[in-house]
Amino acid sequence: MKLYIKNMVCDRCKWVVKTEIEKLGFKANVIDLGEIELETDIEPDQKKQIKEALEKFGFELIDDKKSRIIEKIKALLIDVTQNKNADLSKNLSLYIAEHLNQDYSKLSNLFSEVEGISIEKYFINLKIEKAKELIMYDELSLSEIADILNYSNVAHLSNQFKKVTGFTPSYFKQIKVAKRTQIDKL
Repeated sequence: MKLYIKNMVCDRCKWVVKTEIEKLGFKANVIDLGEIELETDIEPDQKKQIKEALEKFGFELIDDKKSRIIEKIKALLIDVTQNKNADLSKNLSLYIAEHLNQDYSKLSNLFSEVEGISIEKYFINLKIEKAKELIMYDELSLSEIADILNYSNVAHLSNQFKKVTGFTPSYFKQIKVAKRTQIDKL
């Protein structure tokens, strides 16, 4: 049985969900961002137990189809942003359509309708949050950060960074502003 979970945005989230599921006596076959596949089917009262256990950590079970699709899109984009080896040699719309086996224009319209922001804008916000994180670590050059985040060059990263934050990456690094946003709050 597959359960869809809102606010699973990282490996730590997957670990928390797995731990809570196992505490309740269930076994998970697969755990991905935004979803978990249980070894067996569950009864409504068991689903309620899982729901209550996960809510303590800020997770929500998702039952409606639209929300599941939105969470799949977000999980895919978060994974692409967090994974240094993500293959984005093709454009984002094709990447999403192929991974979700659905028409991109329908996915885009649904996402914008439900979230009030386009998929592209959401993706840019994720990338800028990741850039802030990498800048704060002060271990990589802006060129290396641009490369990790699949920007064609530093100027492109800098332009988007300034549009989103109001600061250039260099100025952000210089003032050490710790104004990062949690991914699940984007």
